[in-house]
This record gives sequence, C-alpha cells and structure tokens, in this order.
Amino acid sequence: MPHTPRCHRSSVGIDTLDAPRSEDLSLLRDLAAELAGLGYTVGGVADLLGPAAHAALARDQIVPALVALEGRVQGAKRTQPDALATAVRFFLLRQEVRADELEAAFPAVRVGGLLELGLAEEAEGSRLLRASVDLRPYAWDEEEGEVRLWVASDLAAHQRAGVLRRDHVLGIGHASATLIQSTARRPVGNALDLGTGCGIQTFHLLRHARHVVATDISERALAFARFNLLLNAETLAIDPEQLEERVELRLGSLLEPVAGELFDMVVSNPPFVITPRVAGETAQDQFTYRDAGLPGDQLVGGLVSGLGDVLAEGGTAQMLGNWEIREGSAWHERIRSWVPKELDAWIVQREHVGPEQYAETWLQDASEQRDVEAYARSYAAYLEDFATRNTSGIGFGMLWFRRPSAGQARLDRYEELAHPLEQPLGPYWQAAVERADWLERLGTEGLEAAHLVVADDVTEERHQRPGAEHPGVILLRQGAGFRRTSLLSTEQAGFVSACDGELAVGQIAGALGALLGRDDEEFRRDLVQAVRELILDGFLVKA
Repeated sequence: MPHTPRCHRSSVGIDTLDAPRSEDLSLLRDLAAELAGLGYTVGGVADLLGPAAHAALARDQIVPALVALEGRVQGAKRTQPDALATAVRFFLLRQEVRADELEAAFPAVRVGGLLELGLAEEAEGSRLLRASVDLRPYAWDEEEGEVRLWVASDLAAHQRAGVLRRDHVLGIGHASATLIQSTARRPVGNALDLGTGCGIQTFHLLRHARHVVATDISERALAFARFNLLLNAETLAIDPEQLEERVELRLGSLLEPVAGELFDMVVSNPPFVITPRVAGETAQDQFTYRDAGLPGDQLVGGLVSGLGDVLAEGGTAQMLGNWEIREGSAWHERIRSWVPKELDAWIVQREHVGPEQYAETWLQDASEQRDVEAYARSYAAYLEDFATRNTSGIGFGMLWFRRPSAGQARLDRYEELAHPLEQPLGPYWQAAVERADWLERLGTEGLEAAHLVVADDVTEERHQRPGAEHPGVILLRQGAGFRRTSLLSTEQAGFVSACDGELAVGQIAGALGALLGRDDEEFRRDLVQAVRELILDGFLVKA
C-alpha cells in the first residue's frame, strides 16, 4: 500500500523534556553492547536474584532483591558487587551507587555517557549517583528463539517518593502485556500504534509489519520511544541513521496525526481510564499515560467510531478499553452503538466492577492515597461523576475490529469471559477469525461436505446422578486459548464423538438422524448450526 509520511513535530527540544536522549548513536551502540555483555537480560537478572526475589520484583517489591544481592556480596566475600549486580541495583532497584562501581560496569559508556543519555543523575547531598529512569530487560519467545530488548520508562511508584508526575511515561504494565498477548498477528504492510507510550507495542509490530507509525499526545513519551527504538535498533532490524524507513513517531491526539491514511493493522492501549472532569482543568492536570481527559467513556467511544476512517480493506484493529454500564442496561449496549456499520466487531469483557472499586484502583495506581485528604476528595468526586450518568458499573476488556474484504465473514460477537485465558491469546484469536472466514467460504453445502476432528486441547466431561442410566450434563472443555466450556445435547455429543476425520458432517448428521429417529429437516438444520458454532469456538477443526 502506498504510504506518504506525515510527520507532526514539536518545537520543544528533547533536551528540555526531562527524558532520555538519543542523538548520540555511537553512545547508544556502546550501551547496548555493554548491557548485553553484562548479561542484563530477563534470564540473567532472574538467575542473579533467584526465583523468589525475581518474582517479588515483578510485583514491584524490591526488598527481597536487595537482600539477595547483599547476601551474594557477603557470601562471595567481595568488597563491592559484580557488574551485573551494579546494573540491577542502579536501574531496577534505584539504589545510589558510587561512580567507580558504574565505571567498572560500563567501561565504554562510563558515568559521563550515562549522564549525557539522561539515564543517571547525582543524588542530593552526596557524591553518589542514581538512575533517572527505569531501564529494564524485556523478552519474548518466537519460533526463531528469544527476542531480547531493553526498555526505558519513567521511574515507578516503588522506585520514587510522592505522587507520579502528570506526564509519567509508563513502562510495560499489565494492560500493555494484555494487549501484546491478545493481538491477532499476521504479516502486514503498514501498522499504526496509537498512543505508543514507551514504544512497547511498536516493538512487537516491527516483527511482522513493514512500516509502523507510532503516535502519542506526549512529547516525553515519544522521546522515550525513540530512545528505546534506537537502543534496540539491531534486534528490531532498524537502521539508526534511517529510523523513519521503518518507524515514524508523530505527536498528536488519537487519530488526528494519521488523518487521511489507511493501515492494515491498528493497535492501541489508549488512555482509557475514566476520571472526574474538573472545570478549568488542562492536560497538565491529568495523568496523560492513562486519563481519558473526556467525560465518561467518550474517548474510547470516539476512537471506536473513528476506526473505519483508518482501516484498509481487510485491516484489523485491536485495543483495550473501559466502558460505562448504565443502570438496567446490558454491558455491551454502549459499545455496539459506537461500532461503524461497515466494521466487524468482536468484544471480550474481562472485568466488571462497581464505581467504588474502580475509584480505588486508579487512585492507588498513581499513589494518590499518599495524600489522605486529597484521596478522600478524589474518591468522592469519582462517585459523584459516575452518579451523574447513572453508571452502575464499569467494564474492561479487549476489542477487535475489521473492515472485511470480499469473501470474509461478518462478525458481531460480544462475550463475557472472566475466567483465566491462556496467554498469548493472539494466535488463538487469529485462528478463530480464520475459521469464521473458512465457514463463510464453505456455505451450508460446503460445511456438510467437510471432514472434522476434535481439537487437541478439548476434553469431555459427563455428569450423572448415582444410579442414573444416562448423564444429565455433557460438557466440552478447552484447555487452551479462550478456554471455553460448551454444554452439549445428546445428539451434539454423539456428533462430536464421531468426528475422527473419516466421515463428512452431512454423513454424521444423517446417521444420527436415523439412529434417533429424526430424519426431519429441522433436526438436521439445528444440528449443523450447532456444529458451526463448535467450529467457530474451536472445539472442532478441519481434519
């Protein structure tokens, strides 16, 4: 697809943004080489700290890691930590470190380079240094092996005192990981990462997209994303001298920076958090990494409504979001009203909480509970705000959309799945869409000629009262992917039992009709429709 670059740039220089600096490409290459040489990887840190301390660190608890490192020094009778331990203490635990320790760990970059890159600062009242950002290893598995990166973001609440800064750039949080794992990926030409933050979604898109446009309303976020892209340029197959050949970073709100352009894939972890609006507030009063900045769920609704303007034919979009549930209404009513009629929609609600729990979650997220009086005022404001719109609950979940091309299925699916799902979910989501398209191409006659087998992860449960001749309940359970459970009728259970790939759907349906004395068209039609649903849900697959 033709692509015309449209860059929206700020007049504010990176040096004024209090963010990592990425102009010195040679220094970034040295830093990447030294981090790799230290073994500063997910596995390296886990081995250094031990499983318990590493797991605690994933929960933002640093004390077990400090204890583990101190015990390591004392056990080896060292006078100072080894280089990897220094990097962990400095970047992950934000401990104050001597200059000579950093010089030993980073002999090429040195302290001067860390200061120049905006990664270090002098601690007040001492000659020690401390990290000015969180720089942590990140990895995921692909067929070719493990992909290893380093990701810089702002210091989190457990690494600094006080309430988070309003333009806080979030690292790899729970929501980011959820979107990464749930995205149905396929090779594409042009992709859009809307609200890129530190760039985490873009890193994954670059593994299967030729070109990515990454947008954000925050200049600081774009500075972090640029730093991370260039630090990991080799792994991400980026020419540091020609970054925009593969990635464009654009400043702007929502879809404004890409008006008039079409994309094969859109992913977005937008600032979807619903917070009370205050008269006279500005963007500087909001936590830009999470606050929607509009009343209620208007930001998510507006974004969904506008997706049709940026999706190419066959293009897909996946995002996370919150939505308000009005008193007496079904949870999906508002979402369905937002979806353009030309788009497919598949929405999975994962959580449904009341206004009180929602307020507590997001006040604690930004450490606002540390100011007791402000916390009480903000909590009350949340409840009053939701009451003005008759909001009884707030939903959270995953949203998938597509502009279908000729021959693809039309999907309109809204489901609530609160149980644990297998991660990554994305491959299963993509497979489900492909099954729907396959069924669309087959039609009813084609389906009756198809040969099916039971998916490898599916098991059957039968429940019956003691002494009963037949089971009263027959269930199919998925062990992978969406992990659904399906309640079967007797004839449906018989059909599934016969799906070994030998007989066609129509042959099995005819045999069951004869066995049960049901050779009428209604029986056959209903059974084939039930089979279609079992295929869509992944219980039955092509032989």
